[in-house]
Amino acid sequence: MSALSMHSPVGDLTLFAEDDAIIALEWGWGSVQDPSDLLRRAKAALDDYFDEIAPLPDDLPLNPGGTPYRRKVWAALRQIPAGQTRTYAEIAALAGGSPRAVGGANAANPIPLFIPCHRVLASTGLGGYSGGEGLATKRQLLALEQRFTARHQ
Repeated sequence: MSALSMHSPVGDLTLFAEDDAIIALEWGWGSVQDPSDLLRRAKAALDDYFDEIAPLPDDLPLNPGGTPYRRKVWAALRQIPAGQTRTYAEIAALAGGSPRAVGGANAANPIPLFIPCHRVLASTGLGGYSGGEGLATKRQLLALEQRFTARHQ
């Protein structure tokens, strides 16, 4: 398994790849650094994302694993454009299940940012977020994408 850590505005991140696909993005600095070309590309994309130069590309190979239902939810999340949000209920209407089931799939998302679970909101507010510093990180990511979208329209 390849691994590469990086500093970011939302904290240290570590990317993991296996069999030429990204399998995880975790908060924190990994103890092992064994970067692949794919992880270097992903890091460069994240650097551009955080510098508000470009949205994250959708052509990086991802292999999040998971159940068929979770993969369906995660595919729906990848269709949400940067700078936009959807509710848990809207994702449930696309992927099936309930808003609570969508929340469970979001919480189990092994590749946040590239599978943008931060773009999913509760019908009454922000909802939850398990990455980084929780809701503060979710707010930071949404604000970053709003600024980027406003400048590049």
